[in-house]
Amino acid sequence: MSRPATFVPPSFARAYRLGTARGEFAVIEAGSPVKGTALLLPGFTGSKEDFISLHEPLAAAGYRTIAVDGRGQYETPGPLDDETPYAQGELARDVLAQIDALTDDPEDRVHLVGHSFGGLVARAAVLLDPTRFRSLTLMSSGPAEISPSQQQRVKLLRDALAVMDMAQVWDAIQALEPPEDAEGDLDAGLDDQQDLKRRWLGNSPAQLTAAGRQLCAEPDRVGDLAAVGLPVLVLSGERDDTWPLPLLDDMAARLDAHRTVIHGAEHSPNSDRPLETAEALGAFWDRVG
Repeated sequence: MSRPATFVPPSFARAYRLGTARGEFAVIEAGSPVKGTALLLPGFTGSKEDFISLHEPLAAAGYRTIAVDGRGQYETPGPLDDETPYAQGELARDVLAQIDALTDDPEDRVHLVGHSFGGLVARAAVLLDPTRFRSLTLMSSGPAEISPSQQQRVKLLRDALAVMDMAQVWDAIQALEPPEDAEGDLDAGLDDQQDLKRRWLGNSPAQLTAAGRQLCAEPDRVGDLAAVGLPVLVLSGERDDTWPLPLLDDMAARLDAHRTVIHGAEHSPNSDRPLETAEALGAFWDRVG
């Protein structure tokens, strides 16, 4: 589970509900598009707050950033017991609708960033309509399904969601958390994990179940993405149990992509090392133009 440093947006940022042709989405927006606009998609069990520490340095670099809760994530409502709206193609169409709402011209293009599961959705959106994008960043997001060990964890969660409500699952997760993880949450300034709990309870169980199925069965679509020819950055921490680094290195080579490893970070470089992550994103976007 990702752990943002805070759930409070920077003073210069704006939290609001973005109206689109496919419904409203909770977003945090910051900065002015001096150089461009970037749309940031969070991962499995995550939220827009996972990017909260990136807004200030990217705004200073001249970029407008919009982090979004996808359908059924945290503060964006979605069906609780119907997985159909959470099919990958539907989520990809949500992304395109968000871009339509954020841009003035159908020919305007944005930089797209997808973290973990968000990377799979981002890839699907690019394949659906590559003309809306200036670049794609796959952040700790791999070529196909997640590692076997992580598939086991996801299966346990899906099984739990089938027989327990969200509050009961939260309690079960906390009972299994190593003590050092709980201490880390407190060190990060969270109010005794209440922010994390509130986010968890805001998620739709159907969304979590559908996303879990996709993570465990995602096909390798790297060849399709490479054929698009869009500039791609593959960014990760120096350690990742979800998609091991050799898989990410190979994916980057197959895509002829830029490859950046953020030292001192693991699966969430956006939270672990936000300044270094923002610097890498800004440098990549500057090169793309």
